[in-house]
Amino acid sequence: MEEIMYRTACLQQFKAQHYLIGGDWGKENNLHTHNYSVELCVEGPELNADGYLIDLFDLKKSAEKLLAPFENRTLNDLPEFAGVNPSIERLAAYICDNIEVNPGETVLSAIIVKVWEDDQAWASCRRDLVQVP
Repeated sequence: MEEIMYRTACLQQFKAQHYLIGGDWGKENNLHTHNYSVELCVEGPELNADGYLIDLFDLKKSAEKLLAPFENRTLNDLPEFAGVNPSIERLAAYICDNIEVNPGETVLSAIIVKVWEDDQAWASCRRDLVQVP
């Protein structure tokens, strides 16, 4: 029997600055601003009694709470990126590892975060969730 997998996602946006360190990346080495878009997706094999995987309101609130400290900040100055390049890959991994999700009655199998720094460049990170029986 084929396994069914559901995905539910929300999109959040924030504006922040960063600059790249440790290499010669031209203008990327200078402080510049991005209007980031973050797609936060959860995945699971079944829906709850109301027919959804997760409450989107709760997922959006959790994303807003996690991303609020980044708004209009320089990512390099934040402890989350101390001494490393605040790349979109690292930003996606940070969000993936720190987002709080409450699936309610359903079981989530993965969290997938995709971060766009513009309309042409994105990176993603996936974390499989281990469920305790």
